[in-house]
Amino acid sequence: MHDVGKFRDILMDMSLPVLDGWGATRLIKTGETTRSIPLIALTAHAMAEDRGKALEAGCDDYDTKPIELPRLLTKIDRLLAEKAKS
Repeated sequence: MHDVGKFRDILMDMSLPVLDGWGATRLIKTGETTRSIPLIALTAHAMAEDRGKALEAGCDDYDTKPIELPRLLTKIDRLLAEKAKS
């Protein structure tokens, strides 16, 4: 895996080809050196069950496309603040 010390958070597109975002998130969240990196799912799927699926896969939060930057930045700030406290 790459030098994970360089990542403060991850924005995961859930509709990736080959290995989708759900699977990639599961891999990231099972890695000893990567599981604590805050990860936000980004997807055009806006149903309530999609949010649940993202959280179940290991995402720390969820946001829909098109991205509303102020909303996304608020989520990033919150997750980074929570991580700093732990």
